[in-house]
Amino acid sequence: MLFDVFGTVVDWRSGIAAAVHSFAGRHGLELDPHAFADSWRGQYQPAMQRVRSGARPFVSLDVLHRENLDDTLRALGLDPGAFDPQELHALGRAWHFLPPWPDSVAGIASIKQSGYIVGPMSNGNTSLLLDMAKAAGLPWDLILGSDVSRAYKPDKEAYLRPAALLELEPGEVMLAAAHEADLAAAREAGLATAFIDRPLEHGPGAARAGTATEAWDLAGASITEIAGRLEPG
Repeated sequence: MLFDVFGTVVDWRSGIAAAVHSFAGRHGLELDPHAFADSWRGQYQPAMQRVRSGARPFVSLDVLHRENLDDTLRALGLDPGAFDPQELHALGRAWHFLPPWPDSVAGIASIKQSGYIVGPMSNGNTSLLLDMAKAAGLPWDLILGSDVSRAYKPDKEAYLRPAALLELEPGEVMLAAAHEADLAAAREAGLATAFIDRPLEHGPGAARAGTATEAWDLAGASITEIAGRLEPG
């Protein structure tokens, strides 16, 4: 049982907004931390697509996040060169220390106790996911970051390589995610799928699709609900 992380297991928007709020306060910047988080996150897929398309070689998500931070600052008319590089480095690492959703730790632990191998299937790099697990108390059995497969979802290799490393057939692996495009790509690669509804991922005022629109293998409002629907491993 492998999990998408950003938005599914952790609340990236609140975590990044808190880090940006602190940074802005130290520098006397008047900005909306949540809007900044949304803008920074909005560059996530375009940055990875340049890797997926072959326009640039594979680099870690840490590198992409740091580059995207500079672009987010520039979009607000702020010169990244005006800030201490170490402070920008620290802000970029805020993605390592995001808060889990309230059900995440208990839900993952329950699935693990049922006999399943649990771990992330994330675009995050291994060091990022390790820091996050330590800080949030995520009880993973293993951590295989995107720097292991050297592929970003939804590329098929991002789903197949972790299964191969575990010596499992794709159908013996289930991806749990809050994003249906991720689940669709996983299903196309042969994985089983579990949808977890995260209506607050983009904030309380954001438009949302609601419950699952596809017939996934499992669907629930929390990881603990999914845990209760699994047969013992």
